[in-house]
Amino acid sequence: MFTALSEQITAVLKRLTGRGVLSEADVTEALREIRRHLLEADVGFEVTRGFVERVHERAVGALQITSVSPGQQVVKLVHDELARMLGADVGPDGRLVGVQHAAPLQFASVGPTVILLVGLQGSGKTTTAAKLARRLKLEQKAPCLVAADVYRPAAAEQLRQLAVQVGVPVFGAAEHGPGGVGAQHAVPLQSPDGAVELVRDALRAAEQGRCRTVIVDTAGRLQIDAAMMDELRALRGAVDPREVLLVADGMSGQDAVRIAQGFHAAVRLTGVILTKLDGDARGGAALSIHGATGVPIKYVGVGEKLDALEPFDPGRMAGRILGQGDVVGLVEKAATVMDGEAAQRLERKARSKKGMDLGDFLVALKQMQAMGPLKQVLSLLPGVNAKALQAVGADDKRLKHVEAIVLSMTPEERAEPAILTGSRRLRIAKGAGRPVQEVNRLLGQFQQMKQLLKRI
Repeated sequence: MFTALSEQITAVLKRLTGRGVLSEADVTEALREIRRHLLEADVGFEVTRGFVERVHERAVGALQITSVSPGQQVVKLVHDELARMLGADVGPDGRLVGVQHAAPLQFASVGPTVILLVGLQGSGKTTTAAKLARRLKLEQKAPCLVAADVYRPAAAEQLRQLAVQVGVPVFGAAEHGPGGVGAQHAVPLQSPDGAVELVRDALRAAEQGRCRTVIVDTAGRLQIDAAMMDELRALRGAVDPREVLLVADGMSGQDAVRIAQGFHAAVRLTGVILTKLDGDARGGAALSIHGATGVPIKYVGVGEKLDALEPFDPGRMAGRILGQGDVVGLVEKAATVMDGEAAQRLERKARSKKGMDLGDFLVALKQMQAMGPLKQVLSLLPGVNAKALQAVGADDKRLKHVEAIVLSMTPEERAEPAILTGSRRLRIAKGAGRPVQEVNRLLGQFQQMKQLLKRI
């Protein structure tokens, strides 16, 4: 999402770091360009103005320090202020306070923790509920889902199917159909009072099921209206949620900020989950939403799969925007998805006298694919920007082609690539549906990799 903004800001800062001496006029001109790029990226005007004023004020004083390159000082100031815009903790001097971390969810000390998800239709609320449940399940929080959208006919069924994939229980609207629990309700189900009664029943069922965390997927609308806010206020008062999280579409630009302000005024948000951060929007919502509401962004959705939900760390996100990468995020992603035993076996094989074979190479390839799209993984490395990714030509389809070629080999051929004669290579190419030149290229690259690992 931040590709264009990252390229523009890093280009401006690169010109500054390339100079030995900076004047106040140089800094002012650079900040004028950064201001223009932020506004073009759909960042709010007030947020942008505050950012530029704070950087300018601190940068003019920093230019007097001769022990550090002036350009590097300005880069550090811009990084800190970007992190501040995104919700990082800062001290009175404007510097980041200690090591920055993502804002954690708050859990109740007694009884199940209720998390209320609110937002408009189409923001990805139901899918985000399942993603959050999956994450909390891995953290041993014993989550369950509540389908509280009593207006959209397919909402409960969609949540139920997602809950099956995640492996968590789901309560709510699906149980309150004709002849079910809801048939005995004194109030209509499709009403604010009906939704409140449904959620109360679901909470009782969740307690009986020993759920420690209850995620409530509330109803949305195409736009903010009084009826929706009345229902959410009634729900908030009835179930006393520990967290009220707005699920906002990161591709909706300044509309996301306006929506966040409306929900915050009505139901007192405790956090935001920003979805579709893997899209090609300009990213202004992420940079504006905290400054406009004071509410932290707690998670971001970075894909359609149920594992594509990441904690939002302001300092690390600021580093990504400035092309500094996010090595910590890369390590965390690897630790989450990779099989530790398989990784140790690969390391032992790589260190052995014989080295890795193509079967081991296939295991390593699958481990890499589990980390997500290749471009997304490479973007976490320092100095890798959009232009560098284009130069590398990172394409996930190529990984699939490589996998198909290796799977077309017999176990004997994977263990001893030296026996692959021309006729065998032709058979493998036909089996994989790829040209024989790709088979030859793969075998050549594999031999180069083995030699490199031996030298290391």
